[in-house]
Amino acid sequence: MSFDPDPPWTTNRDWIFPSQSFNLPRTPARRFSSPYPRTTSFQTSLSPPSSNSTPSAVHRTLRRRISHRHRIVERETSVDAARDEIHGKSNDVAVQSEDCPSSGNKTTSVDKKFAGFFRRFTVSRQAACIIAILVTCFTCLVHKNFSLHNQVNDLQDELSKLSIRLRRCNISDSIDIIDSMSEHNVSGASLKNTALILSFMMFSLPLVFVKYMEYISYIRRPSDSTTEELSLNKQLAYRVDVFLSFHPYAKPLTLLVATLLLICLGGLALFGVTDDSLADCLWLSWTYVADSGNHTNTEGIGPRLVSVSVSFGGMLIFAMMLGLVSDAISEKFDSLRKGRSEVVEQNHTLILGWSDKLGSLLNQLAIANESLGGGTVVVMAERDKEEMELDIAKMEFDFRGTSVICRSGSPLILADLKKVSVSKARAIVVLAEDGNADQSDARALRTVLSLTGVKEGLRGHLVVELGDLDNEVLVKLVGGDLVETVVAHDVIGRLMIQCARQPGLAQIWEDILGFENCEFYIKKWPQLHSMQFEEVLISFPDAIPCGIKVASSGGKIILNPDDSYVLQAGDEVLVIAEDDDSYAPAALPMVQRGNLPKNLIIPKTTERILFCGWRRDMEDMILVLDAFLAHGSELWMFNEVSEKEREKKLTDGGLDISRLANIILVNREGNAVIRRHLESLPLESFDSILILADESVEDSAIQADSRSLATLLLIRDIQAKRLPYRESMVSKIHGGSSSQGSWREEMQQASDKSVIISEILDPRTKNLLSMSKISDYVLSNELVSMALAMVAEDRQINDVLEELFAEEGNEMQIRGANLYLCDGEELSFYEVLLRARQRREIVIGYRLANADKAVINPPAKTERRKWSVKDVFVVIADKE
Repeated sequence: MSFDPDPPWTTNRDWIFPSQSFNLPRTPARRFSSPYPRTTSFQTSLSPPSSNSTPSAVHRTLRRRISHRHRIVERETSVDAARDEIHGKSNDVAVQSEDCPSSGNKTTSVDKKFAGFFRRFTVSRQAACIIAILVTCFTCLVHKNFSLHNQVNDLQDELSKLSIRLRRCNISDSIDIIDSMSEHNVSGASLKNTALILSFMMFSLPLVFVKYMEYISYIRRPSDSTTEELSLNKQLAYRVDVFLSFHPYAKPLTLLVATLLLICLGGLALFGVTDDSLADCLWLSWTYVADSGNHTNTEGIGPRLVSVSVSFGGMLIFAMMLGLVSDAISEKFDSLRKGRSEVVEQNHTLILGWSDKLGSLLNQLAIANESLGGGTVVVMAERDKEEMELDIAKMEFDFRGTSVICRSGSPLILADLKKVSVSKARAIVVLAEDGNADQSDARALRTVLSLTGVKEGLRGHLVVELGDLDNEVLVKLVGGDLVETVVAHDVIGRLMIQCARQPGLAQIWEDILGFENCEFYIKKWPQLHSMQFEEVLISFPDAIPCGIKVASSGGKIILNPDDSYVLQAGDEVLVIAEDDDSYAPAALPMVQRGNLPKNLIIPKTTERILFCGWRRDMEDMILVLDAFLAHGSELWMFNEVSEKEREKKLTDGGLDISRLANIILVNREGNAVIRRHLESLPLESFDSILILADESVEDSAIQADSRSLATLLLIRDIQAKRLPYRESMVSKIHGGSSSQGSWREEMQQASDKSVIISEILDPRTKNLLSMSKISDYVLSNELVSMALAMVAEDRQINDVLEELFAEEGNEMQIRGANLYLCDGEELSFYEVLLRARQRREIVIGYRLANADKAVINPPAKTERRKWSVKDVFVVIADKE
């Protein structure tokens, strides 16, 4: 088999399917004839390229033809190998047939040879079998040779027929392929040009529109229009601004559209300048957008220009995407830092607002939650979260496992309230703002309205701190049964009056209101049902019962009930204990009831009290004093308000001076921080002096405390110099010279003659005065914080505090031991408790004569001890 050399350029496509020539051997036995020539050579050639063909097209065509020809040569090589094998077998058969011209001759010669052998020797049977086998094998070989020869002839006939059909097919296919290639080239070129022009127009159209936007707007404007119309660019800018502001995902959506548009334009442009398909060009355009370094291997001016343009647009797209992602991450971190994330908590205490009372309130809540292993307190105020956390970290107290979470927001906005899980809180405390009381109460009222508008409802109760007693009715009207109010200004004023009349009571209130020592608890004990209150009093070794919550009266709390009252099913017992799980009823001890001394009447004596400063609720304090003091007592008011203006303010507050039954008002005008003005007063003659936070400086706690501290020091110094023991104190000092700390000793001696109660708003100032011991007791906002914490933990305690602070009902009092026992008498605390019941009083603690602090709820109530008449007892008794 051989191929004729192909001409360089022919129109014929026979080289794709070349014909083959076979040289068939002839055998002497039979000559084969065929109508077709034995050796056939089909030459394939292609016509030379036309003159209008481009060199690049010719180059591509040649490469395709060479690759096809190499594949055909490999196919022909395999066919020739098979044909040579067949020819070899046939030649072998022919050679064998020529060596043996006729079978008959061979048989005859063999017979003659064997006949000669038979004649000479005697042939055995075995030799005869061998000869027969040999003859049979030879016959089979001859038959096989002839059959193979016939198969070769049949294959040659089929090959000839297939060659003729192949020649016919090659001629028609070459013509169709050439026509289709020319049509495809023409249509592909036009499609690529269209794609290139379309991409360029789509890219240039926005630029032209932006460039000539003003001109388009001017053309659209009617010539006879007298009204001013906005230009098209302003309208478009406004629409874009509204779109970006209204839709939260406008920025990423715009970036996505820009990315897809760049990929499509780049893909169309690449399709116009390269020979790749549209899908491949779009994918290549995406790679240029995603990675600008992918265009380095591009060849050709057109593809390079397009790839550089697409890569440059991709850099801009990814720069904007990076900025967008960075802004989103920064915004998320800012929201976390500024406290905008939602609080996922349940049964937590929520505090709304920020004031100076927050530190004390958090401390009390932490102490209350210590027995539970700690709790969660959420604080939301209109301050920065970082500032709130920094201020809370500066507070010098142990949180005892309580977590404090700060969030920035307004309690007037429902979305912010939902952010702190207001519907799942067990208690919500609304703090009053520092400053004007009316504005603070108005804001508290709006906060209560917002809380009542929560769709999910409130699980816990509201504790609202108010600044003015007159606004309490309105807040309770809006909040209904959910609201418990604590009027801070009123509480401090009433406590100051009680403590001024009974020295040492301020420390008792600090122990009762705070969670550090003993506090009020209400609990139901079924084993106490059908017992009288007198027996209930001595049933708790670690608590002191002081009231009953009557179930039949709708849960009303009765302080200091009758001894004959019998507990019914559903009643609860109000006790003073160290913790809610530290007490339980026990078996009744054997206690003897003694008799009281004969002198049971405590006569009221006239008092002289001085008020330094002016408060907003001065008329309420005057009414309380008029109810407590004996007839003929004097109340001196020393402040900078003129006498006429004082009468006007008291009258506007609802006070009729002419109807005061027990006290006489004495007005003095002056400045409490000027020594000359204070020296005009008989300071050594007053039983009690109350230094009030003046109304003019109450908005600033530091300024009000500084004024109160200066007034306190001036009064103590003036008293020390006027008292009769001044000369004896000076004589103790060698040579009359002053020693270190002598001024403090003089002031402490002066404090034994009169009681000074200072209204201090900042707890830090209170700690300073307590260490100096120049004032008996200091009342501050810390007591109000304690009251808020107690009501937040149990709203029922608010009824108890309201009765203890009110003008009527029961109150906390300090009694001398001579009212219950004789000097040196040996009694147990239970025995003193039962003796006090004869006066309808409940003893809750005592203070020994040589002790500085009272003991509330003493542990060993059955232990007997000797008492002195100088000891005092703390009791809950009726104000009458």
